[in-house]
Amino acid sequence: MPDAVPRPTVAALRARIAHLEGAEMHAREVLPFGVDMLDRRLPQGGLARGCLHEVAGGGGGAVDGAAAACFAAGIAARLPGPVLWCVTQADLFAPGLEQAGLSPNRVIYVEAGDDTAVLACMEEGLRHGGLGAVVADVARLSMTASRRLHLAAKASGTTGIALRRWRRQADASDFGQPTAAMTRWRVSVLPSAPLPVPGVGRPRWLIELIRARAGESFDLELEGCDGTGHLGLPADVADRSAAAAGRQHALG
Repeated sequence: MPDAVPRPTVAALRARIAHLEGAEMHAREVLPFGVDMLDRRLPQGGLARGCLHEVAGGGGGAVDGAAAACFAAGIAARLPGPVLWCVTQADLFAPGLEQAGLSPNRVIYVEAGDDTAVLACMEEGLRHGGLGAVVADVARLSMTASRRLHLAAKASGTTGIALRRWRRQADASDFGQPTAAMTRWRVSVLPSAPLPVPGVGRPRWLIELIRARAGESFDLELEGCDGTGHLGLPADVADRSAAAAGRQHALG
């Protein structure tokens, strides 16, 4: 029977795999969302900076991705520095992004002809090193392309967000395929809470973390980004959580 592999060799292999996967989480800064129910379920208590993340719309918003775009804008709004936003079509609604906290004065828009050109612009922006975040609207994202983007983000420390938007539902068929993104999110629109007076309440989203390195998937109902880019915890969700915590304490 062959001898067991020496422990130093195993440790070296694990370190090498972690390096190749970009999983040096201990050395990464994070961007907290400011919602305890969300942050405490993320590795290190927030969104890893200097990495690639994916965001897509869910439910009826899978095609237009409006809620997903506002979610991405809220993240970018809370990162310091200019934001590069790469698109294939000039169909973003800047006032909507501003309502999610991202001022038009901070955004540099780049319109490219197709996904290949958008990904190339995103990689150049990530490698630049002088931007707060780079967001790119892409329909398809291969493992090879995502790995290049993730490595570029790691090298410069700039956070990248691949906003998966599709013109047709059929174009979303590859969203379940593996990529090198650190996290993968899906944002669906829910009915707003009723107001005591006529009007439209704050948007409410179902936010699903469907993949996270060194973390577990979950879903959570939250209020959409406000003018500072922060999500909110709906009062009824907070009440349900408090009641559940009370029951658990009583049983314990």
